[in-house]
Amino acid sequence: MKYEVTYMTNEFTWKVGGAQGEGIDSTGEILATVLTRMGYYIFAYRHFMSLVKGGHTNYKIRASTLDPIYYHGDDLDMLVAFDQLSIQENEDELIEGGIIIHDAKFQATTKRAGLKVCSVPLSDMAKELGNAIIKNMVAAGASAYVLDIDPSNFYEQIEQQFGKKGVELVELNKTAFNKGYDYIKDHYGDVRRPAPQATKPATGSLLMSGNEAIGLGAVLNGCRILAAYPITPATEILYWVLANLPKYGGKVLQAEDEIAACIMAIGANYAGVRSMTSTSGPGLSLMMEALGMAGISETPLVIVDVQRGGPSTGLPTKTEQSDISGALYGSHGETPRIVITPTTIPDCFYQIGRAFNLAEEYQLPVIVCSDLLLGMNKMAFRDLDLSTVDIARKGFVDQEQLDALEKGAFKRYSLDTESGVSPRSIPGMKNGRYCALTNEHEETGLEIEDVPMRKAQMEKRFRKFDELQKHVNDWGYDYTGVEAPDVLIVGMGSTVAQIQEATRHFDGISYGHLQFRCLAPFPTDVKKYFEAAKKVYVIDNNYTGQLAGIISREIGYHAKLNPVLKYDGNPFTIRDIVTAVKG
Repeated sequence: MKYEVTYMTNEFTWKVGGAQGEGIDSTGEILATVLTRMGYYIFAYRHFMSLVKGGHTNYKIRASTLDPIYYHGDDLDMLVAFDQLSIQENEDELIEGGIIIHDAKFQATTKRAGLKVCSVPLSDMAKELGNAIIKNMVAAGASAYVLDIDPSNFYEQIEQQFGKKGVELVELNKTAFNKGYDYIKDHYGDVRRPAPQATKPATGSLLMSGNEAIGLGAVLNGCRILAAYPITPATEILYWVLANLPKYGGKVLQAEDEIAACIMAIGANYAGVRSMTSTSGPGLSLMMEALGMAGISETPLVIVDVQRGGPSTGLPTKTEQSDISGALYGSHGETPRIVITPTTIPDCFYQIGRAFNLAEEYQLPVIVCSDLLLGMNKMAFRDLDLSTVDIARKGFVDQEQLDALEKGAFKRYSLDTESGVSPRSIPGMKNGRYCALTNEHEETGLEIEDVPMRKAQMEKRFRKFDELQKHVNDWGYDYTGVEAPDVLIVGMGSTVAQIQEATRHFDGISYGHLQFRCLAPFPTDVKKYFEAAKKVYVIDNNYTGQLAGIISREIGYHAKLNPVLKYDGNPFTIRDIVTAVKG
């Protein structure tokens, strides 16, 4: 059964589709930026293939005048198609009476009745202007007329975007925009989908991807070295930090591979510099030995894993949540680590700051598991709360304490610590320690193999979780809904928006929504929600039900858990979740 998903009247959705290399992203970015400047809340979603040219790609925008948008929506009001394949791939999303604007270079066909189809010579107009790629601005003009957006909003964007390249280019883009606007006005004047009126904010809004939010959060929270190897969908973190970190005295190191990148980040942290590495699933796999090194040497380390479809090269440009088991249990031996799953694009900013503070305070690896849905897509929102930035540099021994010790007496891995955290020195501090073995060691850092000390050091390292457990329930999950619901919907990370919207369609069903933000240490307080619910659905963007498996391991309730799985490279839709719950 296909459930009707209704949206508020203060919203609209738009999409442009075509072949890779046709300027699809540029077309979407133009409208996304204009709408943000006009005061709309938007979520912009990119669907693309791992190709330079060819294949199908599209860019979808969902806009609202009232509330922040965290998901691009199931349905579609208007489609701009640069080729027939874009119609075939996307017409099922169109609402009844939905609008298609297509390039007149092909004869458009649809399998659905009731759609309004407008043929516009996008390519021919661009050729007349001497620039084939400028058809994206022609398409923007046509869209502006249908959406009833004043052209002055686009002129402002064109001047800002192209002003530095000269007046001639600015005028060319304005002309292209006007051609598209006037053509559809003259030939299809009654085809309209007026956008609800937005109120322009007094100050500018932010239009940001999860990767950009992580980059910004890292810089503002004191990260001064990023070591990374380019990999989709995490490369944008590398690019953003490269463009901005040097302004604050930081360095970006492009390593020869992910192994080297991780070790560079460990070395920089060992030297006392807040450092991180960013990657995706294949790179995280390569970092596993280094992750163990950070664990046994008790060196802070922040790894950002922007998950994509696996295994192996898998689906480089599609989303998934299938690295969770690797993040939790990967590496040989047993290494304590914190695993954080940010829920929204703004949350990416807040959680990367938390990651740096936790990594230093507890001297262990912190893995931040984002995914492509968050990482490479954008949303517009009013602001970030910069008062949350708190660079808490903890866990260091000071020089005065070291001066009071005899030479060689400093116990870098002291067992005499209830929290499991021993103060660390920075290389160069007199009476400190300059060697951190990857072998098991005794309290001063010398290599050992005796049974009692090995046992004591392992217990010390994992004792950090006892301390962390006292606080993780404060921030490691969110819960909304009734106390004893008929249905409990559980998710992790980026599925939060679709689950929240799906619950609006649970007519007559009492519900609760539990969203995990931290999986290690596991926030055990959530047990009460599983106990009270009659039935539990676990939303897992992977094949094996990894979140359901973690819940079963940590707190049980196996018989109540109903995994809802998706592993085709696409994010969950609202309809997916409603269908799973209502049957």
